[in-house]
Amino acid sequence: MRLGYVLCAVTVSNMNSGTRPWQDLTRSRASVEASMRRRYARERRFRAAGFTCVMVGLLFLVIFFVSILRDGIGAFTHTQIDLPVNVYAEDVDPLGDGSRLSLQEGNYSRVIRDSLSALFPGNDTVAGRRALSALVSVEAAYQLRRHVVADPTLVGKRVRISVPASANVDLLLRDRIDRTAPEPQRVLSDQQIAWIDTLSSQGMTRTVFNQALFTNGDSREPELAGIRSAFMGSLYMLMVTFCLAFPVGVAAALYLEEFAPRNRWTDLIEININNLAAVPSIVYGLLGLAIFVNVASLPRSAPLVGGLVLALLTLPVIIISSRAAIRAVPPSIRDAALSVGASPVQTVFQHVLPLALPGVMTGSIIGMARALGESAPLLMIGMVAFVVDVPSGILEPATALPVQVYLWADSPERAFVERTSAAIIVLLGFLLAMNLLAVLLRRYFERQRRW
Repeated sequence: MRLGYVLCAVTVSNMNSGTRPWQDLTRSRASVEASMRRRYARERRFRAAGFTCVMVGLLFLVIFFVSILRDGIGAFTHTQIDLPVNVYAEDVDPLGDGSRLSLQEGNYSRVIRDSLSALFPGNDTVAGRRALSALVSVEAAYQLRRHVVADPTLVGKRVRISVPASANVDLLLRDRIDRTAPEPQRVLSDQQIAWIDTLSSQGMTRTVFNQALFTNGDSREPELAGIRSAFMGSLYMLMVTFCLAFPVGVAAALYLEEFAPRNRWTDLIEININNLAAVPSIVYGLLGLAIFVNVASLPRSAPLVGGLVLALLTLPVIIISSRAAIRAVPPSIRDAALSVGASPVQTVFQHVLPLALPGVMTGSIIGMARALGESAPLLMIGMVAFVVDVPSGILEPATALPVQVYLWADSPERAFVERTSAAIIVLLGFLLAMNLLAVLLRRYFERQRRW
């Protein structure tokens, strides 16, 4: 239709100018059609470029997730060795009275070592015993002690106990160690590989779910390292951050959007809030180190300090998103409430805020998700410490999931590579759960409040 209008206009123009109308009409029609072909070709190229960019982004995202899953899925399982042990009284009951104290002081490492020596005799040298002991985790002796202390009737008996294998044995059984590499380039010797193959062929090894990954704190031994202390530290920090940043951020957004006068002071405050949202996170870490640790003398590496720093980091984001949600409420809602006698405060808290709550909650949770993934400010306040015990409060030493990823990624052991990827998977799951919560809360409040 547009082409027809153009041709008619050209025809009328040519007729008025005294030229041949049909000849000029043919020439004009060809020119317009060529122009439209070029325009449609540019549109197709633009769409193809946009589609290519989207597919490239998705490709990199798939590569990222596949690499993380490939490296980290093995950390969720671990190899156990079913080991027959002789619980001799002279080893596990040094006092000879069978008391709990005596059983706790027993030499359970010797029991494990003698059991391995009985399976593979002829290795009585120091190097041989050390090579045999490297097949099982150091947790094996503690696990045997827990069994004997819990059931003293095991003393003097031959029992079969399932103990965790060392990280290198686990990697070998999952083909993560190249058997064909020269022996000096492997963490396991040829003799140790032969012992492991013997245990596997006799059905003494099995793969189980790695509970230690979720129940233990950090450890120097990869097979014992877990994320529980980091997970609890992140949880405590998010609780502190939310309790501080959410009410203060929403209150500031309400005041700036509904009550503050429009002058140069409020303009200056708004500009500074927008600038604070773009400040690098490490600057907040330096601020927290200077104020909360050095001036206020709060304990380093505590979730309270981390929560305070992350609250400062999240506050501008919550204020900006809350102001946008409040501004999106139609002015007719305010006018209707004021017209029936409601005060400005009643209008804001009984009408405007409930309607803006979906956007406020969504922005707040997204800000909290950003705080969960931050590591630079936490490194500045000392939360990079090696923490084994699980924190039970906001004042005890703790670390966070991003910092735990940083610590494990810096470890030289091959098994920590899998633990690093597993921690990233847990962190991504945590972030996904928070984003899903934001979507569900938004839909819930949108169903409750409509205008």
